[in-house]
Amino acid sequence: MQVTVVKVGGNELDDPAFLDKLSAAVMGFDRPMILVHGGGKEISAALKHYDVHSNFIGGLRVTSPEAMAIMQMVVCGTINKRVVGRLVSDGVRAIGLSGIDLALLGCVPQRPGGTDLGRVGMITRVDIAAIQAMIGMGWLPVFAPVARNESDGLSYNVNADQVAQAIAGAFVGAELLFVSNVPGVILGGRVAPQLGRADVVAAIASGEIIGGMIPKVQAAMDALDAGVASARITNLAGFSSGGTRIL
Repeated sequence: MQVTVVKVGGNELDDPAFLDKLSAAVMGFDRPMILVHGGGKEISAALKHYDVHSNFIGGLRVTSPEAMAIMQMVVCGTINKRVVGRLVSDGVRAIGLSGIDLALLGCVPQRPGGTDLGRVGMITRVDIAAIQAMIGMGWLPVFAPVARNESDGLSYNVNADQVAQAIAGAFVGAELLFVSNVPGVILGGRVAPQLGRADVVAAIASGEIIGGMIPKVQAAMDALDAGVASARITNLAGFSSGGTRIL
């Protein structure tokens, strides 16, 4: 089963117009799909509302038990059901999930350089058979970035890019699609249709790839390291086949 895993960031998921366009893009897609979403902006707002402090180390949110409870409430509840509800309204058979459901995603604590980030996890197991069964029934799995610690059974916060990379890497020949606010990697004034890893590294070194595009292409290369066959960066207009494919 050749699958496309779509990763959508959390910054626009509270915008009804964006959700309308996302739903239209999903309906126009003709291959099996899994959707993974983030939720950073709304999580930060909720933590502030409840006066729970949380800082970032190396781009990862330090997650105390109190922060985890709020994060899970927002990303698995408010955001996930908003996205699923919009898709269902258009007739998409979407089902909202996290790694806790059916123990679909297992993780271990992520400790970069030995740093304790609290309830932050790294995916170690994906239940491919269960996800394939859902796709086989015509369902669209929509994942919030929460996984189950294999040792203590607790829920852990996982970076949404890493969730998407792990799921895509578990499927042979999968494509990972990063939905961005740009049509792709712009080189020489136009969207580059395809780039190899060496091309990306050279373009960063030469200053052709700069600013916010650097973490996007880095996430794509991380996906290749995770076993993904190819990664594509585009916007909703290029959802089906546009943008830049990184091999």
